[in-house]
Amino acid sequence: MHIKTFFLLLFIPVSIRAFSQNVKPANTIPILPGDSKETIISKAVRVVPTANQYAALRNEFIAFVHLGPNTFTQKEWGNGMEDPKIFDLKTLDTDQWCAAMKATGMKMVILTVKHHDGFVLWQSRYTTHGIMSTGFRNGKGDILKDLSASCKKYGLKLGIYLSPADLFQIESPDGLYGNLSKYTMRTIPRPVAGRPFKNKTRFQFELDDYNEYFMNQLFELLTEYGPVDEVWFDGAHPKTKGGQQYNYIAWKKLIQTLAPKAVIFGKQDIRWCGNESGKTRSTEWNVIPFQDDPDQMNRYPDLTVNDLGSREQLYKARYLHYQQAETNTSIREGWFYRNETNQKVRSADDVFDIYERSVGGNSTFLLNIPPNREGRLSNEDVSVLKETGARIRETYGVNLFKNATGPKAVLDADPQSFVLLKEPQPQIIIRTPKPVTINRLVVQEAITTHGERVEQHAVDAWIGGQWKEIAAATNIGYKRILRFPETTSNRFRVRIPGSRATPAISNITAHYYKMRPPQLQLSRNINGQVTIAPYQPEFNWKPHGENTLQNLDAGMEIHYTTDGTTPTPSSPVYKAPFSIVHGPVKAVAFSKNSTGPVTSETFGILKQNWKLLAASDDTKQHGAALAFDADKKTWWQSKPASGNGFIILDLGKVYTLKSFSYTPHTQNKEGLMSKGTIQISKDGSNWSNADAFEFGNLINDPVTRLHPFKQPLTTRYIRIEATETAGHDKGLSIAELDFFE
Repeated sequence: MHIKTFFLLLFIPVSIRAFSQNVKPANTIPILPGDSKETIISKAVRVVPTANQYAALRNEFIAFVHLGPNTFTQKEWGNGMEDPKIFDLKTLDTDQWCAAMKATGMKMVILTVKHHDGFVLWQSRYTTHGIMSTGFRNGKGDILKDLSASCKKYGLKLGIYLSPADLFQIESPDGLYGNLSKYTMRTIPRPVAGRPFKNKTRFQFELDDYNEYFMNQLFELLTEYGPVDEVWFDGAHPKTKGGQQYNYIAWKKLIQTLAPKAVIFGKQDIRWCGNESGKTRSTEWNVIPFQDDPDQMNRYPDLTVNDLGSREQLYKARYLHYQQAETNTSIREGWFYRNETNQKVRSADDVFDIYERSVGGNSTFLLNIPPNREGRLSNEDVSVLKETGARIRETYGVNLFKNATGPKAVLDADPQSFVLLKEPQPQIIIRTPKPVTINRLVVQEAITTHGERVEQHAVDAWIGGQWKEIAAATNIGYKRILRFPETTSNRFRVRIPGSRATPAISNITAHYYKMRPPQLQLSRNINGQVTIAPYQPEFNWKPHGENTLQNLDAGMEIHYTTDGTTPTPSSPVYKAPFSIVHGPVKAVAFSKNSTGPVTSETFGILKQNWKLLAASDDTKQHGAALAFDADKKTWWQSKPASGNGFIILDLGKVYTLKSFSYTPHTQNKEGLMSKGTIQISKDGSNWSNADAFEFGNLINDPVTRLHPFKQPLTTRYIRIEATETAGHDKGLSIAELDFFE
């Protein structure tokens, strides 16, 4: 411990110091009957991550890979009954995956070795529904084996996603999921003739058929592919059967024995952030309340509310537990690759923004990059990764406080050293030899020894002979990245106006992010007028109260095209909204020294003359006309009805349509149209069936979905009926419908 730290310990209030001597730091601390609010908070600051959790936090940026039959069917969720041969993979380049991930700054990759459809990507002894029944390498291929070798080559950690849900085992006549088998004492792994295990560890558990099957596969994965650092359990269940229960307590014992350094996602180690869009909480506490002992729990609920760890929430606890958040989203629309043209890809602006909000918001960033049907990451995805990695290195690879003076323990880049800040005004002042220009500040707490303490903090710069606040936020935890407009000074101050106990700050660094021409967004009103503007993320993070995009417009010029080509500086300049009947629009922002990302949008047929002929019903505030008002922020919400929800439209004239898109609303989970039918008519009275569609994973991923028609539909009148909603409710909701020629 640093000498300064030792002396500062002398100034800790006696009551807290005495409490610290009685209750040692722990991953879980029980709340006792009669504990006062003050005692509960004193216990909360002693809750710390395990060594495995802290190692996972230090990964910061990790990769997800979804690959399977859905890659070839273009569905988000399979039904489990797909012929394995539909997985028509001819080539595989996991070196290319890992090279791109390493260049981005990622530390680990998690492979979906089995998604909800039950199809496995490794040579399992316990099923034939997987890679062994495909033509890939004559049935001898093993994607996890390839990836494990590539991870070793590129210095990446390896994680596995094994879905507890298994539609193949549900739907098959002899399937094990929910087959009502008896719980009996069983040995894991079950011996298989001709395929012995090198690892001779054996377990005895009381299990049913499906839990035994699942644990046999876990044993394979954790003993035959090298070290595993994360085991990922999804909570999604497209279908259940027979009241099937999971014996997580047994799973945990097996994992902790065979992979002692692995964290378990979806259970007590790591929790889901609560969405799949990259949204982050402005205050993400990792010390959260539980009603039961997390070490003994068999089921863990998804925690989606905005407030998980405030004082008011902690007062309700029976146990306080460290369970960190993982912010997961995909670089593409959906988790699986669908195509190169209609599946949108996040820009580097967007990915870098999520990186700063998640890693800099006390969580880990898990970004999915789905391989294409050639077994490679698509060029566009790799380009975004490359640019994102360059921005991370350029910004956070240079610490502008490197030669500064101030408390050594916060400037030495050692996460284990720290300074305890005395009352009544806990603060740290840092001086640089000469003025520096910064717009990012990173602050970290000593969470491994002192837990999470800071509730409010602010950053000031000495400007014009006085302190001026330039940024403020709530908690810190493992890491907080503060973003603010460019500020030049040689003196900076970090203040802690609110804390649960004496603040323990371990690290402070300063950085400069070079502003670039922004990503753009395109919108078209019902009259066909297209507007181009800087992209404003739905979950824009602005703790400083200023819109960073306002700093990007100086010297910027926007150019666009309407013929599908990429805009250049010689393309038309955007000065005011312009009209387009339908088709593609692409736009790019140019500045003096750099070029922004290309933004593209294909607009459907104009809605100006559409008419609503009929609809199943609607609510007072969300009428059916809102389903085609060219505004994705409004939506039609039908009332629950005895039959299927439907809408009938007159498009104004006859069109030959090639596809349609459905945009779900995002305000709740009601009425999301997961399956439906399309009917067409020549007169608006007599209808014929034209097509059927299916959209998966709408609740967790409510983005616009495109459905190409099996053959072009020539019609003026069109009827859309929902045959199933994602939540299996009777209502129907549509934020926007679009049809494309």
